[in-house]
Amino acid sequence: MARITFQKLEDHSTFFWGLLAAHAAVIALGLGAFLYMEHHGHIVTGMNNAIVWGTPHVFAVFLIVAASGALNVASISSVFNNLAYKPFARLSGVLAIALLVGGLTVLVLDLGRPERLTVAMTTYNFKSIFAWNIYLYTGFLIIVAAYLFTMMDRGMAKSGKATKTMGWLAFTWRLALTTGTGSIFGFLAAREAYDSAIMAPLFIAASFLYGLAFTVLVLLTVCRETRQQLMSEEMVTKFRNLIVIFALAVLYFTTVKHLTALYASEHHGVEAFILRDGGIYTFLFWVGHVLVGNVMPLLIAAFLSGDGRMFSGRQGLAIASVLALFGGLAFIYVTIIGGQAYPLELLPGMDVKSSFLDGEVASYAPSLPEVLLGLAGISIAMLATGIALKVMPFLPTGIETEG
Repeated sequence: MARITFQKLEDHSTFFWGLLAAHAAVIALGLGAFLYMEHHGHIVTGMNNAIVWGTPHVFAVFLIVAASGALNVASISSVFNNLAYKPFARLSGVLAIALLVGGLTVLVLDLGRPERLTVAMTTYNFKSIFAWNIYLYTGFLIIVAAYLFTMMDRGMAKSGKATKTMGWLAFTWRLALTTGTGSIFGFLAAREAYDSAIMAPLFIAASFLYGLAFTVLVLLTVCRETRQQLMSEEMVTKFRNLIVIFALAVLYFTTVKHLTALYASEHHGVEAFILRDGGIYTFLFWVGHVLVGNVMPLLIAAFLSGDGRMFSGRQGLAIASVLALFGGLAFIYVTIIGGQAYPLELLPGMDVKSSFLDGEVASYAPSLPEVLLGLAGISIAMLATGIALKVMPFLPTGIETEG
């Protein structure tokens, strides 16, 4: 294999600076939204006593899940020794860190009392999955940073032993991180829409798809900016095949989750709510998650893109990635908001009525400040990635790979 060299992003177009400025503007709007909610309280949001995790949590969890999957390319290179992906391993690591930072920023700013984060970082209840996640998130940042160092240090990169060791550690840790994120919902026995061990593998499969989609879109943007074909047609085909595999995996685990729930009589109510009677949640599940987020990317990547087809390989890859991300937001929205909207089963087999609207579906409508704060998380990740590519040599040049 020819030696791979790396460079900074040096040739800047108006498009590049426009993107950075747009992301900076969205971050400023998100900061303003946070200050507005901090000053007036969460009463100005769509959240209430029943829906306590709102749209910012949807974006935060989405970004955290995608961060784990963004490490796909580096893992395939180091852990599975597929050298075709090695030129993109550095970018994969940077994007993973940026997405996690963006997600955690939204999460912290949506707490209502973000300054009390120090309490969560110094006082632990290890019966809570949230306490475990403090270690999983910070550990992921440290391990991926060390992983990047082994890739960029000449001596370590030449021997490859340290990079492979850190690659295995990062791969194992990312699985644990996504398992922890999925288990936040899987361990919540009080919510019938959650309370399932299948949530962990479902979130892992989803992370593969969403992280790959982010990686592909960043790569295609960089190709446009540098006017270089950083991805060969062979690599475009490989990425399309991965999207097909990951979309199938998400559909499989989604099917298993709901079939398992339908098998138990106590879950028939919540399943009818999500799959048939839930209004916006049912629409987002079938149209957003299943159709737009998985079926359409699968069909476009597998059958509608390539030589002589409806889309070129790169066009199909880009469209499939964008659809997968929109579907990912729909999936997390249905999971978090829909799961809370369905009433708690306080006394199984009994009808419960009170002035607190027990037994009734909770109403929720996202407010503009919530949406702006969530979008700011994505912009933080993209701005951080753009700055990193500008100041450090993460982009490959002279790619000639075998195997």
